[in-house]
Amino acid sequence: MRHRKAGKKLGRDSSHRKAMLRNMVTSLFRHEQLETTDARARQLKPVAEKMITLAKRGDLHARRQALAYIKDKALTHRLFEELKDRYLDRQGGYVRVIRKGNRKGDSAPVSIIQLLPEEEGKKKSKKRARTPKSAGPAESKKKKESKPKEEEKQDLKKKDKKKKESGEEGQKKAKKTTPR
Repeated sequence: MRHRKAGKKLGRDSSHRKAMLRNMVTSLFRHEQLETTDARARQLKPVAEKMITLAKRGDLHARRQALAYIKDKALTHRLFEELKDRYLDRQGGYVRVIRKGNRKGDSAPVSIIQLLPEEEGKKKSKKRARTPKSAGPAESKKKKESKPKEEEKQDLKKKDKKKKESGEEGQKKAKKTTPR
């Protein structure tokens, strides 16, 4: 039983798996994009995000923790100096995994894992501004619609009069024709 054994083995023993993830994180930060299988990408994402979180913290202890995992000193320096500034305002989700399809040779599902690019200006929030409680949906629609011209208003009034007249006449005829 594998109770409380988190993570996938990826067909490797623990030392090989740890070395593979270290190499993949290093390559991801070096090239900012990596193509690998879905399972490896899912295992790599939290590790890469933890390294970026350490860089955002930026103190000496965080730098030493990152250097213990990423063995390339120059790349760790770049992570703490350049990439840190890219994600300062972000609260997580620094890495995205995009599914690509299946590999031709063994039909393994392949994904592209990449660092998110720097945001060009702040994006607008997806939430809409709420309308005041007194203004219902009908009132907000009326405000958005353009006001009809005088001619259109007169046409509408004429149509309303015709409907009323035809409705009254129809009721009178119906009363006369119905037997008692």
